[in-house]
Amino acid sequence: MAQKLIIDTDPGIDDAMAIHMAFADQRLNVIGMTSIFGNVPTSTATRNAIRLAEMANYKTIVAGGAKIPLIRPAEPAADFVHGVEGFGTVPPATPAGTADARSAAEFICDSCAAMPGEIIICAVGPLTNLALALRLDPAIANNVKSVVIMGGSVAYHGNVTTCAEANIWNDPDAADAVFAANWDLTMVGLDVTEKTQCTPHDFDQLAMSSPEIGGFLRDATEFYFDFHEQKTNIRSCFMHDPSAILAITDPNLFKFETMPMRVVCDGKEIGRTKRHEDGDRRKIKVAMDVKSEMARQKFLALVANADSISLSRKVSS
Repeated sequence: MAQKLIIDTDPGIDDAMAIHMAFADQRLNVIGMTSIFGNVPTSTATRNAIRLAEMANYKTIVAGGAKIPLIRPAEPAADFVHGVEGFGTVPPATPAGTADARSAAEFICDSCAAMPGEIIICAVGPLTNLALALRLDPAIANNVKSVVIMGGSVAYHGNVTTCAEANIWNDPDAADAVFAANWDLTMVGLDVTEKTQCTPHDFDQLAMSSPEIGGFLRDATEFYFDFHEQKTNIRSCFMHDPSAILAITDPNLFKFETMPMRVVCDGKEIGRTKRHEDGDRRKIKVAMDVKSEMARQKFLALVANADSISLSRKVSS
């Protein structure tokens, strides 16, 4: 039976990569997506999530999430990484569908209460929606099967500051609440996501195998490659959000360690994730290493079949 999954997301180019990989993986049943600010504003993220589902003929619920962090002003969207509309220079499109009437937190709590122990939440954006879900119904910590986040780093390393990763930095207070909660949590951070990279050639091949979805990702990633090349002098892109999905479907690709974690919420290291030394928090699983070539090949193999799987859904609907 396919694993039930809620993806909390701010699409976003690497979000689109992860979501289309999840849609193409028949080991997963994406019962819903919840939107959050970060790569784009929440309203744009909601629209983009619906658009991605319709592109893949994937029937799922999309619920709009928080528009600002828990207690501090929102940072500007990362349009220099993902483009103003989220998918590089790919023009925006208005989807046919609309968002669920519930908030992201309400949808998450309702779903986990209705199917206790069955749903994994994969959060690949700032963690505000998860913190709000914990406030709304603390029982979610028992009702959810597990939570997997893309964010943070055990090493003193960041991609917004020298020590802060973007998803954590965008709402450090929410992230710390998520790390403190008594649920099964896995962190997939920069320690592993920057070890797996794809190239323009990879996406050219995807466009040949799946002209619609692979072609969309090829066009979107051109902007993403520009950003990475300016930083690394290599025309490639990191596999941030797809790595979090792979940690669910293919955990054998990763080496995990267990440790309690916390987030620095003020001062010059704000947004840094680090080991919590007080011993009063539940240990979480932290991805520390990855079989990067195998992870890359798994992503490419799944997305190569995205169009054919999308067509089969369309025919059977």
